[in-house]
Amino acid sequence: MLRTFFLAAALATSLAALAQESEKKVFRDPQDGAFDASEFLLDRKGFLPVPVVITEPAVGYGAGAALVFFRESLRERAAKVKPGEPLTPPDIYVAAFAATENGTKVMGGGGLVTFAGDRWRWRGFVGLPDVNLDFYGVGGQTGTGERKVGYNVDGLISTQQVMRRIGDTNNWLVARWMYLDLDATFNSSRPPILPAPSRNVASSGFGGSLEHDSRDNFFSAGAGWKGSLEGIFYSPEWGSDAKYQTYRAQAFGYLPLGREFILGAKADTRSANGDVPFYQLPFIELRGVPVARYQDRRTFATELELRWDATPRWALLAFVGSGRAWGSGDKSFSDAGTVASGGVGFRYLVARRLGLLAGLDLAKSAESTALYIQAGSAWR
Repeated sequence: MLRTFFLAAALATSLAALAQESEKKVFRDPQDGAFDASEFLLDRKGFLPVPVVITEPAVGYGAGAALVFFRESLRERAAKVKPGEPLTPPDIYVAAFAATENGTKVMGGGGLVTFAGDRWRWRGFVGLPDVNLDFYGVGGQTGTGERKVGYNVDGLISTQQVMRRIGDTNNWLVARWMYLDLDATFNSSRPPILPAPSRNVASSGFGGSLEHDSRDNFFSAGAGWKGSLEGIFYSPEWGSDAKYQTYRAQAFGYLPLGREFILGAKADTRSANGDVPFYQLPFIELRGVPVARYQDRRTFATELELRWDATPRWALLAFVGSGRAWGSGDKSFSDAGTVASGGVGFRYLVARRLGLLAGLDLAKSAESTALYIQAGSAWR
């Protein structure tokens, strides 16, 4: 979430400044004379208002605004990085509000802070969601004879985590606390389909993860990989109404193929055990597939992306993905149907010295066609 705001801030700042100060040389790269926001972004710090654009098919088109605060500029941060080490993100704080055409509203704030020479990091976010979604049932069965049932979930969400670098490696140990106090209300014209514990639920979970990040660029990687193994345990012993566990393993990486092509691959598997609220069930996350459309006790999704750097500034890409959801009843992985999606996109090198690419992706699945505004990698 915070990384998305940071990248959106960089892109929005660059375009706004270009519109007002297009004649200034600061937005021209001396290397090729093209528009480039490197110098401006390297020195940007303090408060910055940023527009937010939402194109998620599950909630419809929407917009909002964020106020982002950079405690130091990227140039100042880069001065603290040792030779040969990748640039780490500066300390950042954000407050935001957004709404969509289906009545969804979200507001919240958080931050990303590093300590002790980037050996420690804190990431946190607190949000007040009021989200309207459709529930398609566990394993695709709503229990009502309806294909889907509309519901609203609102309340409080908080995620807090402390990260510790392991020695001088690219590996991190992470301690995490998740807290949710949410009311789930189904469309009154439909019969209730889930037991009472799925409504007015407080969930408090502690857990941890092991993370690795050897990407060559924080914004738009061309080599290296990032991955994590995570488990979070919810229990009445620390304030949860129900006892359950959630697990996730994910990885994505990039492999250069010659000078012009970059092959990317992503894999993501999720699992939940116990009396898990329906809105926390694992779901398939792919470009072109609506959020929470396919849910069950277990999910697996994979995506491949091929990027062609056609010129030093412009790149074209194509991607394809698939996933499965299973685990309810006697449903096994082999019993689950395959969800597929794919699409194309383009990128422009908006900040050469930072390696920041920005552009659009057009994705399609059996459920929808969606347009995504991308600043940096599509994989978070």
